[in-house]
Amino acid sequence: MPLQNILDAKKDIPRDLAYKKFSIDRPGKIIFVGHHLSTKTTVRCLIRKISLQGADLEVSRMLPVPKNFFLEILGIRDEIGCTLMRREQETAVVSFNMLIDPEFLHHVVKLSFEFGP
Repeated sequence: MPLQNILDAKKDIPRDLAYKKFSIDRPGKIIFVGHHLSTKTTVRCLIRKISLQGADLEVSRMLPVPKNFFLEILGIRDEIGCTLMRREQETAVVSFNMLIDPEFLHHVVKLSFEFGP
């Protein structure tokens, strides 16, 4: 009997919807990666939602968002490497270059809950 082809149930789900998103509404900074990996230019943003795989950012329509950049969550000194997936008006959907650590995500969500609006 030939092996059956088992279809991957998640293959038709967009990557940014494959992981649970948490609303955090925390300020952040988009750090542009320049020549020789310099990081001089920054743009403020609001991180609306975050998951292990990426985030939804709110950025002014007038401000550019580069294809690749670092994201800093204010209050947390780590920078996360990101790639822009799509931009719709003031919303920028980004994918992290590596899945973030679940404990780090828990820490970010917990901080937002404790100090949120």
